[in-house]
Formats: sequence, C-alpha cells, structure tokens
Amino acid sequence: MIRHKFLGKLMTTGILLVSTVAGAQAQQTPFDAASLKSSWEVVENHYEGKDNFLSAFTFINTGKKAFPAKGWQLYFNFIRMVTPGILPGNVKVEHINGDLYRLTPADNFTGIAPGDSLKLGMTGDAWAVNFTDAPTGLYLVWDAQPEKGLSIKNYTIRPSTTAKQLMRYPGDKSAVVTPTDIFKQNAGIKNIPAAQLPLIFPTPASYIATGGKLVLDAPPAVVADPELEPSAKFLGNEMVTLLGKRNPGKATITLKQDATLAANAYTLDVTPQGITIAAGSNEGAFYGIQSLKSLITPAAWAGVQKSISIPAVQVKDYPRFGYRAFMIDVARNFHDKRDLLRILDLMALYKLNILHFHFSDDEGWRVEIPSLPELTEVGAKRGHNTGWKNMLQPSYGSGPDTVNAGSGYLTRNDFIEILRYATERHIRVLPEIESPGHARAAVKSMESRYYHLKAAGKEKEATEFLLTDLEDKSVYHSVQYWNDNVMNVALPSTYRFLDKVVEELQGMYKEAGAPLPSIHMGGDEVPNGVFEKSPACIALMQQDSTLKNVNDLWYYYFRKVNNLLNARGIEVAGWEEAGMRKTTLDGESQSIPNPDFVNNNFQLNVWNNVIGDGQEDLSYRLANAGYKVILSGVSNFYFDMAYMKAFDEPGFYWGGFVDVDKPFYFIPFDYYKNSKVDGRGNPVTPELFRGKDRLTGFGQSNIRGIQGLLWSETVTTPDRMEYMMLPKLLGLAERAWAQDPAWATEKDSAKAAALYDQAWSVFANVLGKREMPRLDYYNGGYNWRIPTAGAAVDDDVLSANVQLPGLTIRYTTNGEEPTNKSTVYTAPVKAGGKTVKLRVFDARGRSSRTTTVKVPQPSAQLKGNKN
Repeated sequence: MIRHKFLGKLMTTGILLVSTVAGAQAQQTPFDAASLKSSWEVVENHYEGKDNFLSAFTFINTGKKAFPAKGWQLYFNFIRMVTPGILPGNVKVEHINGDLYRLTPADNFTGIAPGDSLKLGMTGDAWAVNFTDAPTGLYLVWDAQPEKGLSIKNYTIRPSTTAKQLMRYPGDKSAVVTPTDIFKQNAGIKNIPAAQLPLIFPTPASYIATGGKLVLDAPPAVVADPELEPSAKFLGNEMVTLLGKRNPGKATITLKQDATLAANAYTLDVTPQGITIAAGSNEGAFYGIQSLKSLITPAAWAGVQKSISIPAVQVKDYPRFGYRAFMIDVARNFHDKRDLLRILDLMALYKLNILHFHFSDDEGWRVEIPSLPELTEVGAKRGHNTGWKNMLQPSYGSGPDTVNAGSGYLTRNDFIEILRYATERHIRVLPEIESPGHARAAVKSMESRYYHLKAAGKEKEATEFLLTDLEDKSVYHSVQYWNDNVMNVALPSTYRFLDKVVEELQGMYKEAGAPLPSIHMGGDEVPNGVFEKSPACIALMQQDSTLKNVNDLWYYYFRKVNNLLNARGIEVAGWEEAGMRKTTLDGESQSIPNPDFVNNNFQLNVWNNVIGDGQEDLSYRLANAGYKVILSGVSNFYFDMAYMKAFDEPGFYWGGFVDVDKPFYFIPFDYYKNSKVDGRGNPVTPELFRGKDRLTGFGQSNIRGIQGLLWSETVTTPDRMEYMMLPKLLGLAERAWAQDPAWATEKDSAKAAALYDQAWSVFANVLGKREMPRLDYYNGGYNWRIPTAGAAVDDDVLSANVQLPGLTIRYTTNGEEPTNKSTVYTAPVKAGGKTVKLRVFDARGRSSRTTTVKVPQPSAQLKGNKN
C-alpha cells in the first residue's frame, strides 16, 4: 500500500514537499531508477490570485530499497520558470539554464522508504493547460557517477479536468472547449455534394468545367517544347506512379511554352482527347502539373491504377503572391532528411515555393560546416555530462542520452540533396543563421573549439571564430531563460565566423544548382542586459562615436552583416526586430521602424501580432516604412500553436489557438477586418483596431507574401510534425495562391459575412472530401489531424457534426471506445441516460480524439419519476 503525508506548508516561493519515511534511515547507496514511479499534475492555475500556477510531481518508491537521502540529483526540462528555493522537507529546486532544472536533497532530507511517496509542488510563471506544458525528460544522476544520467521512464502526466486546473485567469472564456462549443462552430458548415465542389486546389484564378472526361489506361506520351523538358520528365514520373510502367497509351499531354504568360502562370486544357499545359516557364508548367494532379480522384494515389479519369476543364491560373512560404524549425528538435523531403512534396503539391529552413538556434545547429566541425560535433548533440563542454545540455525533454529527438544533423551531402530536390520542385530554400541572439549552439560550439585549440597551444587559431567575450560579466536571460546565448557583436571573430558559414553555404548551393539570393540572419529576441558589461563592447563604443549606448550595437551589427552578405551578392532577411529602432516617446521606451536599412532591401518576417497585445499593426507599419514584409503573424500562421484548448491537444498557445480556419480567414491587406478572437480567445470588435496604422497603397507594394511556421519545441516525432502542419498548411496555401476572395473585399459587413460562410463551407468540404483523403494516400500518407466531433443534446437526443464534411463519425453507447467498426452516425440519436462516445475516422481507419457526452434521461421520464 502506498503511504504519504504532507510535510510542511505549501509555500508560494517554490516547492511543496510531501514525504513519508517509514522505518530506518534511508540508505546511502544508489537506487534502481526504474523503481522510481513518477507523475505530474496541474493543481491550480491563477494560484493565489496571481499570474502563476501550482503544479506537483509525485514520486513513488516501488522498489525494495530506500531512495537515498543524499548523493543524487534529479534533472528535468520545464518550459515555465519555476520559483527556486529550499522548502520544508529539505529539497532544493534550482534553475540551471534554458528550460533545465535540478532537484537536490538539502540538509536533513530523509529519503523515500519502500512503498512511500514524495509529493513536490512547484509554482511556475503564467499557466499550464495542456500536456505539452508538463515537465519532460526526467533523469537521475548519482554524485558518485556524475557523467551518467539515468532516465526515469515510468512517468505519467495526469490530465486536468476541473475548472481550477483549466482556467488560466478569472473569466477565462476558453477554459474548457466543450463538445457543444465545437458543434456550434461547425453548425454553419454546409454539406456540399462532392460533384459540386471545385476540383483544383488551391483555387485557380479561372476554372471552367467543360463536360466529359479523359480516361487514361496507360501512362500518356508527354510531348514538350525543349525549354519545358524538365517539367515533362517530372510529369512522366508522376504518371508512372499512378499507372505503373507500361507502354504509353494513345493519349498525349502537351507542354507548350507561351511567352505571353508570366513565369509562374499557366493554362490547363483537358479534353476527352488529351491535355495541354501552356506556361511561361518550367515554374508555371510545374504548377499546371500540380493542378492536373489535383483533378485526379484522391483514392488514385493509393497504388498503381488500371485507369484514371480526368474531368475536362479549362483553367487559367497564376499566384496572388510570389512568396508563398513555410518555415520548419529543425533546431529545437531535429527533423531528418526524410521529414524534409516529405515537407517539400507537400509544398510542391500545394504550390508553396519558399522553404524557410531554421537550422540553428540555442538548442541545436543542424547543417554540417566542414571547416567548423564543432558546430555539429558539439552543437548537434544534446545529453548529459559534467559541465557540458562537448555537447549541449538536454532541452525539451531530450534526456540524458545523446540518441534523442534533440540530437542529429544533416551532412553536407544530405543538405545538397535536399537543395536539389527543392529546386526541381521550384522551391527555394532560405537558410537561417539565427543571430546574434538565439545562437547558443553556435556560441558553445565555438567555445569548445577555443578551449580545445588553446589546450593544444594554438592561441591564434583558438580565437579565430570565437563568438564569446570571455570577460563579459553581463547578466541577462532570454525569453527561453538562457543566460549565455548571444554572439558578441563587438568581436571581429564573430564576423569571421559568419562569413565562413556563409561561404560554405554558398558553396553547397552552387554545387546543388540552387539559388541563394538571400540568407535569413535571425535578429529576434535579443534580451535586455546583453553587452552591458562586455569589455569588448565597452571598448568598441569608446572607439566609435556613433555608438552612444548598447542599443546602438544592434544597428552596428546589422550594418556589418548587411555589408558581409552584400559582398557575396546576397541580401539580408531577418525577423521583424532587424528593422526596428529603440527610442523614447514622452519618456517611455518605444520601438519604431528603423530608417537606416529601409533602402537596403531588407526582408522582414513580422511575427508578433498577438491580437490584443498592442502590436497588431506592426506588419503594416514596417511595410508602410518601406521594408519588404512577409506576413508571418503568430495569430494566424504559427502552426505550433495548439488547434484548440484541451488538455490532450498538443502545442503552445501564447499567441492563441490556431486551427485551419485562422490561416483561411486571414485578409493579407486588411487583417483587422476578419480578426475574430484575441490571443486569449475572447471575441474582438473593430474598436480594438481603432488608431492602429492601416496598410497604405505603398505599403501593399512591400508585402511580398505570407508564411506559415512550425516551431519544434513540442514536436519530437515525424507524426507530431505532420499533425501540427496539416490541415493548417492548406489554409496557408489557399490564402497565398488564390486571388483576393469576394468576402474579403465586400464592404457591406452582412454580405461579407454571408460570402465568407459560403466560402468556408466550400473550403471545409474540399478538405474533407478531396484533399485530406488525398493525403491519406499521397506519398505513403500523412498524419494529418482529424478534428474531434461536435455534439449537442436536446432533451434525450444527441446530434453530432464534424468540421470537415466527408469524414465519418462513429459512436458507441456502451462505454467502449469507438472503433472503425462501430456504428456510423447518420442522424440524431436517442440516447437518454447513456454515455455516448464519438470519434471521427478517415479512410485509413485513423481516428480523432474521443468526444464523450452524457445524455440525460428524457424530460418526460424525469417528470414521471418525480410524480
């Protein structure tokens, strides 16, 4: 029997310890980590009326030996800042760096006897509402074996179910998303017959169904103008995928170059006799091929077909934006070559043309740079050792071993292969060297290089690429709680490092035959306090009269970086902060668009538009000032945001919850108009945007495009990666490619709402009946998220619906979980007094999370019982 009792009083300064030790003093000898059962739970959000929360670990000794009273350390990762301290019970919690914490026994800690438990409560900043907020990566280290970490694998996260656990703050309207809430959200979506849906996605500029169809019972002959031969080869391979290797059939697909069309435009003409694609270039022809593939029934991608039918159509098409981007973060957690090629296949299918490749950050460097091997020998490896001199510390639950989601990199050859694959699909890869902040992997790799070469007596070589002023006493912590993650911008060696990396990247692109017109140099979230006590920075400011304070070092850095890249024929891309200047207004700190770099063709990803936080107009302010802007706002395009507020729905939510509707309803040139909720899920009105800068005609000319982003802090597997991307990516693709929809430009609000509702219904039906079924089979199938069922009860009758019509709802009334053999929901169900469980299924038999509804007894029966 497990026994425990509380020791001491809960303290808001950090930690609550509960322990029972029965019998003799705990032994000093090591303990089998497998015998330590652990769990974590949220106790209360908005704890003691403050913007923090109380959570608790419980450790249970299931072994026959006592857990020792000293000689151990227990590490864990936690994305929240925990209040450190020693509390009654004599256990100490301390912050190491980043998201890594350590528990150690203080004086008089008495261990955990066999069968006893230790409950340990922590206060953390903000709140915790889903399982990805939980601590991860727990491991033990014995003092006698400081280099060895032992994973605690018997660890569970207890779900939050009560209002106290789920409400982030008083009046949190999105505290619990109920089945009824989902039902109401879905209620306006009409079930449109498949025959009435458009067959090409994203929506083309002009589409006419002309009647009839072309039947292919063998790969057709592909005839192309010489300039379009690469497109012909690609199309021939796609036809073989669908129809197998057979002798060519009678039908012909003709690819013609049309100089009157823009490079990215095409026309597609399908008749019962054959197919003609005309394009201004291979790029346009490639997009025409994707539209041809879109016409083919989704199930055809399940395997080689005997024949396929293609509806007769006439299409004229071109993209709204020339820049249609998706960013993948492989630094926080690593995603390998296979994952990246699958992403490129998706992007190609939906006509996205820029892969923003975030390969470096605090937690990892993921591309081999042969002349700087430490970047991957040290910076691509996370695990446990003393001092972390030859690897990075665990982050995001990567644990003590070096084989984990946090370790890994692309070899030079891997990266070149990816570049070639992307280029063949008319996708440009934009590499990001995150700098000067968010650069800990590079900083620590170059420190390791320094100490190694210095020990070998090579002082000059040791400092050649050093990114750290070793005498710097500045105190700071980043948003992710790092205290040593910034390149020192005063060191000449910093710019030698950047130039060397750029030189090697440029060589890889050249070898791959891939374009490299720009490199993303990061620039975001450099913390306050950095550089202030760096002798190198102080000396530089004394030498350069233009540098009045440490803020000016920011502009100094980007001026140097701009010159460095321009010397190699490359332009600067960066996050929004790269185009901002700090100043004051009425004595208060203020950031404004920096006029210094407007004429340098800087391209900025503007991400910080959390609705309700005051920076909603930043994209427009920067575009109006002359910066080239990529709309990348968290409110609509951060795919790492959870789909909805539910404990078992993964993802962050600091910028709001992002489902597929958020990118779909985004209006690029006036996103105030269709913003529906703020970052906390509360409805917004036009009043929120009163006084905000609107986009001018000049500003519109500086909006290059839009971008979806997937940060990987919570993304540790390929399945999770695809789950977070899909179907959100299709909302991005529609808004980036399709022309400005009527609902976005209609000035009458009632008419605009009606037009939007109709367009949303069409989009939801296209996804449910065509595109998601296609992704069940295409490229071996993708792990897209299946939405949970909505449900509403009227008396004793349950009604259900789903966000994407065409998916199948199945249910049970006997308490069992629905399977792909359970009853199909087709009409409202009388289920008085029963618990109904519903799941949504796709064509492969995969299912959503379960929706559970307790249906009351019919009101007439209740009245009868009462009488």
